[in-house]
Amino acid sequence: MRWDVMLIIAGASLVTLVPRVLPLSLLSRVELPEWSMRWLRHIPVAVMAALLAQALFVPDGSLEFRPNNLLAAIPAFAAAFFTRSLLLAVMVGIGTMFLLMRLG
Repeated sequence: MRWDVMLIIAGASLVTLVPRVLPLSLLSRVELPEWSMRWLRHIPVAVMAALLAQALFVPDGSLEFRPNNLLAAIPAFAAAFFTRSLLLAVMVGIGTMFLLMRLG
């Protein structure tokens, strides 16, 4: 392998790793106030909602409504809500989408 490719891979790895590891290592040593901990608990839900909304309503870069996407999201949401399992929710969503594509 060429050295310039190796340097590019190493640089990309560093640029990807530093923003994830640095805040984690710094914040793990600090006691955060209660209000910030309450605020931080909402971030995963907000990120997931944004990703889900984009996948459901803007699948190809423009606003579009696809009924199969919404029909697959409903059982996946129910699985996530009742089991709190991301793996099960993803499996239910993929399975439902598979069935909808095969039937329609």
